Amino acid sequence: MPLDFTANELMPDHINFPVEFEQTKYDKSKYVINGNTGEYIGIVGRTFKCASHGDFFTRVHNAVSDNLGETFCNSMNISYDTARNNAWVKMDMRMPNVLRKIETDKHTTTIAPRLIALHGIDGSCSNQVYYGAIDFFCTNGMITGDYDKIRRKNTSGFDLETFINELQHTVSDFHNTADMYQAWAETKLHTVDVKALLESIIKSDRKSEKMFSLYNQEVSNRGRNMWALYSAFTNYASYADERNGFSLRNTGNDTAATSMWSREQEVAKWISNDKFLSLAA
Repeated sequence: MPLDFTANELMPDHINFPVEFEQTKYDKSKYVINGNTGEYIGIVGRTFKCASHGDFFTRVHNAVSDNLGETFCNSMNISYDTARNNAWVKMDMRMPNVLRKIETDKHTTTIAPRLIALHGIDGSCSNQVYYGAIDFFCTNGMITGDYDKIRRKNTSGFDLETFINELQHTVSDFHNTADMYQAWAETKLHTVDVKALLESIIKSDRKSEKMFSLYNQEVSNRGRNMWALYSAFTNYASYADERNGFSLRNTGNDTAATSMWSREQEVAKWISNDKFLSLAA
């Protein structure tokens, strides 16, 4: 049965509001309004419909707990990021009760499942759910490529059928992914191959050089292997400060949230790239 979750209990008040609409002076568009404050959030097409953040995230949470069970979800840690005046919300669910160890000749780390759900009410994004993991050694948020994504258009009734079917495989998928990470930890890399890969998949020379530097930082802890390279990528997607040299300049909280999410999507593309996968083979 679902865990005891309601939007009112676990969701911050400023994002748990009813969504209202008001016609603009143009027939083909309408305003999106925060039903609690009366604040105008955006403009969408006349036929646009959406669930509230509270409804969407409650359904996602209950689908997770219903299909994965209390052992998997007990002590789940949930955090939220917002952007675009609370029109865009990301829920990050981390599940520390299901653990796997990844071992190299230099280091052992522990990972646990992670699920990210995105929801927008201003037409800026579709409903999206991503699966991944969290690395407890450095708290990097780990994503595993394009295959672990479910996307649905935003409608007033969020259809969970396909989502639930995919979700039922999440436990086995997590362990399969952990097996892949362990294989990466055992895959040795040559410096010249790493530099060539980064120069190939990263368009900016400066970013490629900084990523190579970050990789060498990871090597000092994890060894010269695919796992260290992957960890450098996820470090880039998890932090924006002096820890990795990829700080964000002059950004407010909204811009930072969307920028960091863009980094996660960027990393998902890198590790789905054939050239990255050929190194891992």
